[in-house]
Amino acid sequence: MVKKESLYCLWQELYPSVGFNKLDEFLSSTEKYDSNNRNEIHDWYKDAVIYSLYVDLFNKDFSGLTQKLDYLEDLGINCLWLLPILDSPMRDAGFDIRNYDRIRAGLLGLPRNFEKTEQENLFGDFLQKAHRRGIRVIFDIAINHTSNEHPWFVEAKKSEDNPYRDFYIWSKNTYLYGDARLLFKGIENSNWETTGDGWYFFHRFFSFQPDLNYKNPQVLINMADNLLYWQSIGIDGFRADAIPYLWKEKGTSCENRSKTHTIVKFFRAILDYVNPGTLLLAEACQKPKEVVKYMGNGDECHAAYHFPLMPMMFKSIAMGSSQPIKHTLSPQVTPEIPLNSQWLTFLRVHDELSLELVYVSEADRKYIHENYCLKPEWDFRIGEGISARLSELMQHDARKIGLAYSLMLTLTGSPVVYYGDEFGKPNDEAYYREQIKLTGKDDTRFLVRGRIDWKQLEVDLKNPENFHSQIFQLIRSLLNTRKKYPAFGRGTTDFVDISNFNNQIQDGALAFTRTYQGETLFVVNNLTDNCISLKNPFTEHHLFVINLKGFAYNKESWAFELKPYGFVWFALA
Repeated sequence: MVKKESLYCLWQELYPSVGFNKLDEFLSSTEKYDSNNRNEIHDWYKDAVIYSLYVDLFNKDFSGLTQKLDYLEDLGINCLWLLPILDSPMRDAGFDIRNYDRIRAGLLGLPRNFEKTEQENLFGDFLQKAHRRGIRVIFDIAINHTSNEHPWFVEAKKSEDNPYRDFYIWSKNTYLYGDARLLFKGIENSNWETTGDGWYFFHRFFSFQPDLNYKNPQVLINMADNLLYWQSIGIDGFRADAIPYLWKEKGTSCENRSKTHTIVKFFRAILDYVNPGTLLLAEACQKPKEVVKYMGNGDECHAAYHFPLMPMMFKSIAMGSSQPIKHTLSPQVTPEIPLNSQWLTFLRVHDELSLELVYVSEADRKYIHENYCLKPEWDFRIGEGISARLSELMQHDARKIGLAYSLMLTLTGSPVVYYGDEFGKPNDEAYYREQIKLTGKDDTRFLVRGRIDWKQLEVDLKNPENFHSQIFQLIRSLLNTRKKYPAFGRGTTDFVDISNFNNQIQDGALAFTRTYQGETLFVVNNLTDNCISLKNPFTEHHLFVINLKGFAYNKESWAFELKPYGFVWFALA
């Protein structure tokens, strides 16, 4: 349990000249959030198999999502990551939040002016039904910026002396914070947007998403209160969007500032103070050596995405080489993390296959782009990413899709499955065109979103010869197997040099063990488009196959025989 003293220390670090009155009042008010939804297992996220979805695109609303809980349970997931569900004008898929304490009315099937108790009953009912199936629920919350339709910003624009003016960052010119890079190159031209009255407001993302000013302590309090409200309803965690940018300082890049970490520590401390075990997940597009700082000493975020591993899995498959993955997971690139922390791994999410130079080299970017950006319209931010779903990137090759999942599900961390990828959903060009009209922005990331046609999918899944059915059956098998073995989420990862029968180490075979509390798992992946025959490196052990695709065991020679892009998972005894 976090003690009050740590909250006062963090407050003092952020606001040394403010005093403690505001904090005293806030902490007194948290008594109303004394939650009955206590987390008994605080590090549950280490065993999580996460499924990421947009509620409306997945199945219209929370009623539709509730109807699909059996589908999700059968698929093998035990945690739902709900992409933005909070009230929003939907110009950035919901990341432009208009009200932090309201879910979008349409997702609840309610009129716009619904009462909070109605929301709590409907959303609370969904959470209870998910929890009864052993499925935890987390959702996105953008804590760096709001929508320009948020009541705070609507008020802030009215006058320079408005009480909400200081919730945002204002300037008479665009020189302030000139060292902050332009994140949306090719989409936005500046980090400043005018309100037409001689003033500009600062933004790091879209021009309709003004950045919050955390130098104002009331912003910190209001945001912390929002987190506690949802925690009290029963949410299991938050994906904290864009956290590296929270604190701005002149003459700096305005990224990864020390007081940004103090803010994150405050959010973690207040959540643990009220109810330990509520996940705080860092969305920090940075090198691992920077990302690990957002886990602190186990006192910041519980988990973070391993962004560099994602493109290196694609590079390894394209090269037919294990080196990109091995190098990325080596201590030189991926530092140790606190014992209570976790990496999250993914192949695809709602954004592009990101190739930012923050965590890939120019050579990596060029190679991956040339091998996977198969259509000009997939190009994102002038070569900095590829807007395509997994099935498109792998050219609808079921072998490559299965291999990619084998890598993600067995390497270090907790895996994230992006909705629709479990059955090979393609890019949605109709949805992309629809969103351009709605937002006025040519954001190719909308290609990787789109709705699920459940009637058609049900027909497809009943046909064993159908591509979507084949992918679904394979991924479901892999997910359910992974969930049974704690070593995949909690174990150490040790790479194994594996050779052919000429004693030549095979770089195209990625082999490793995962070990946890006496349980050892052994995984072999064929990253090449050739059949390979490998020597069993564990002849002194009994090996039990727990999952496979394109694998055969030659009992006479004790050889592992893997077809192109084949893989096998063993339990060692």
